[in-house]
Amino acid sequence: MSDDRQTLVFALEKYPERVDTLPIDRLVLESARQNSKRPAYLKLAVPDDIVKTLRGREESRDLLMLVRVPKDIQDREGSRIVLPREVR
Repeated sequence: MSDDRQTLVFALEKYPERVDTLPIDRLVLESARQNSKRPAYLKLAVPDDIVKTLRGREESRDLLMLVRVPKDIQDREGSRIVLPREVR
């Protein structure tokens, strides 16, 4: 597990009320798929306090991550059946 993933797991376990989640599909202003002239991109409208944490000295920045939860995992959320390698 990478250091960033470990930090995310720690934050979700110990300080869940301090971790913000922003569903990206609600923030997208503009998007484009990749083509031969440019990479794919998303243009997002995020709260100003998030933008402020991206600037300045690296040691004072918040960790801002893009996390994807696959649809099949979302579908499993309400299931009572525990699959192999699944933690409950």
